[in-house]
Amino acid sequence: MLGATVNGEAVFRETSADPRTQSVPYSHLSLELGHLYMEDFAEGAHRLRHHFETVRPWVDAARAGLGPSHAGGNPRISTCFLIDDYFSRLATPAVLIPPLLQAAAGAGLTIDYLARESGCAAADPGRQDRTELAECVLHRLVESPPPGSNGFRPPVSRTGWLSNGRRAPAQRTSAALDPAGTVWQPPSETGARGHSVFMDVELWNGPEEERIWSCAFLASVWQLVRLGLLRDKGRAVLTPIPWDDREFPDEWDALPPVLRLNPRAAPFTAYVTCSVLPVRFLPVEHAVRVILDQIQVDAEALGQVAARSAAEGFAVPAEVVQRTSYVFPPGL
Repeated sequence: MLGATVNGEAVFRETSADPRTQSVPYSHLSLELGHLYMEDFAEGAHRLRHHFETVRPWVDAARAGLGPSHAGGNPRISTCFLIDDYFSRLATPAVLIPPLLQAAAGAGLTIDYLARESGCAAADPGRQDRTELAECVLHRLVESPPPGSNGFRPPVSRTGWLSNGRRAPAQRTSAALDPAGTVWQPPSETGARGHSVFMDVELWNGPEEERIWSCAFLASVWQLVRLGLLRDKGRAVLTPIPWDDREFPDEWDALPPVLRLNPRAAPFTAYVTCSVLPVRFLPVEHAVRVILDQIQVDAEALGQVAARSAAEGFAVPAEVVQRTSYVFPPGL
């Protein structure tokens, strides 16, 4: 119980009534070294070596571009890698992960944190108290109504589709009902500069009780996790679990959603992110930015980032989507 005096009278309330947002540590930059599908791993060790050898110079450029921290020391930079175990599981962690780490080390890179994409759908899968992360983020979507919209379009919670503007009419307008005789209107991007780049993003498909989340939506969850902006009833989610030198299991669900492989790594969550990805992910990441631009993030989590970064003199963009950046190296 907490006590206070209001107008000369004692007032008491339960402390449990005050939601508390757990704080998390922050690096300056979360640097993603890649995101590969199971089919990429199936191509063998040469595919992994090519990936990290191509990524290495861009990683060096991202580190150098951050510059020294305003506190006068070296900036805190952590690296991470996301494995797709959500859409397919062609190999076990025991078979797949060691060659991945060896290929990174061979290119002079260290993977500080290893994450499973299925963890972005539901943290701690298989547990009764697991957190349905994707579902939580879905409920935080606030669609931006395009100018002139009339509410005809069903909400994203029903359709599974999110756009960055006004869609073209689904059918020809009746001339009898439309004195202007309008028969077609092009789609338009909200806030377009000169010309529109309209995008309609599928977030999930299948029945509600068996939703299959899209790669773009899970990647949006991944960005929010790396930015330290997701909470479950105030509790931090996807907290990295130290793995050290333990052997990797034969089942993906026996592996924590996020592993800390480097005991000396800077914090997993960071003020800003940079992802070095194959160019085929370009349309997916465009969709990620459309999604992030329409998510209402926890206000207290945002406040924690603002206070910490200001104390360090590290400028963080006000808009969440502007805290993410990408590199798409040629040949990757």
